Amino acid sequence: MLPTFVIGLREGLEAALIVGIIAAFLKKEGNTYALKYVWIGVSAAIVICLGVGVGLDLLNQELPQRQQEMLETVIAFAAVGMVTFMIVWMKRHARSMRSELQINAGGALAQGSTWALITMAFFAVFREGLETAVFLLAVFQGASDPMSAGIGAVLGILVAVAIGYGIYMGGVNLNYAKFFKFTSVVLVFVAAGLMASAANTAWEAGWITSFQSQALDLNWLVVPGTWTSSLLTGMLGLSGSMSQAQVFLYLIYLVPMLAYVLWPQSWKLRAPRPKLTGVAQQAAPPSDS
Repeated sequence: MLPTFVIGLREGLEAALIVGIIAAFLKKEGNTYALKYVWIGVSAAIVICLGVGVGLDLLNQELPQRQQEMLETVIAFAAVGMVTFMIVWMKRHARSMRSELQINAGGALAQGSTWALITMAFFAVFREGLETAVFLLAVFQGASDPMSAGIGAVLGILVAVAIGYGIYMGGVNLNYAKFFKFTSVVLVFVAAGLMASAANTAWEAGWITSFQSQALDLNWLVVPGTWTSSLLTGMLGLSGSMSQAQVFLYLIYLVPMLAYVLWPQSWKLRAPRPKLTGVAQQAAPPSDS
């Protein structure tokens, strides 16, 4: 339940934040009439994303066993790719997201473009909704309790919607950078677990035929029904027995992505200043330091 809750909260909150910021800006500017165009874009995106998720699930059920494993592998890699893009994008834009959205919404109002508002709301929800559909589908395929996983996803989305509404009403003020940094760490572990799961389904599909020897034995710790099992399998993406391929894909994703998320933005590599000699040194402006 906890992994799907975080996924639903994180993905849903990104869309809710964008829509909430746009709606709050329109309310502040006295242009609440334009909100109906925002809801048109939101509704259209939700319908399409639900259709994609249901369609992929139905397709997976109709395929033979080997083709199911192939599709599950593709979905897992697609989910990892989407969440990676989302983590990188949010790390770069979290601090300036509010101001950028307000500028874009203001420009759309100045030009009298209702289609611009519809497009902004549509793509905000469509991008996050599509990521949510693919990511949750990949997690559900490896979940031991789909019902619990589904409840977690729904609760996460409901909390995200409540926060978005609070932003619209002006009662919620989040530190976006800190919030998304914390949830990004959780999602990195979940995505790394999907990489390990993809290694297993790829072997069952016949795409990986080597590196299947046991590399890690956690059966002494991953005891079904215990909190350690839920933590290791649900949140950290580990399993009782992991092959060499699973461990490799898990670590090859986890280590660099975790370093990227946790690396402080203030620590930037600076190119060394060239040494000036002779006439160039005399003509150089004095240093501020």
